[in-house]
Amino acid sequence: MNLPVPLQYYQTVCNTFRAKGNPDYAQQQIRYMRHQFEFFGLPMPQWMPLTRELHAAHGIPENDDLKALVRLCFEDDHRELHYFALETVQKTLKNQPADFIDFLEELICTRSWWDSVDWIAKLVGIHFKKHPTLIHPVTERWMDSGNMWLQRVSLIFQLSYREKTDTDLLFSNIRRLAGSQEFFIQKGAGWALRQYAKTNPDAVQEFVGSTKLAPLTRREALKNMPK
Repeated sequence: MNLPVPLQYYQTVCNTFRAKGNPDYAQQQIRYMRHQFEFFGLPMPQWMPLTRELHAAHGIPENDDLKALVRLCFEDDHRELHYFALETVQKTLKNQPADFIDFLEELICTRSWWDSVDWIAKLVGIHFKKHPTLIHPVTERWMDSGNMWLQRVSLIFQLSYREKTDTDLLFSNIRRLAGSQEFFIQKGAGWALRQYAKTNPDAVQEFVGSTKLAPLTRREALKNMPK
């Protein structure tokens, strides 16, 4: 298959999404996202099949072409193009080398909001499973960065790890950020604890009981615990 060059591919995706969009629904999406992004008016049950069709018709680029396409999509104001870009990255993730973490970091810091960051956190978790030696040096850098989105990913990338969760790292990072006033840090810490409680509720109970946490973090962590 002859893949289109990144700019042509981006334009094809943009034209396809625009043609299928619903301007009235787009206004609802814009309000929901606090006017931070434009939308074509495509809910996930529409843009996801369109993405699969585009991948089937035009292929999935690799290496520099992949990064160029993703960057073009993220430069666009329409959020569905960001979603297309992340789905495209996800399709290639199993073949990516260790240093692809640098590109994932770039994406975390680009047009950042909870929806894209939490999706990328899942991709980071997958990438770390393949390249576990990255976990400590990369998350240490992110924790020290002062960037709340990188810090949030450091808290939640283990959501799917279950019994393989590095509890020392999780609890240490939560303690380090326990004084944060950022909603997305407090919420992310609680989410990570609540998820790990499904695997080890006693450890979470003990940690919450012995650690000074923001009320939001505490509530989120204990939300599904028996009274």
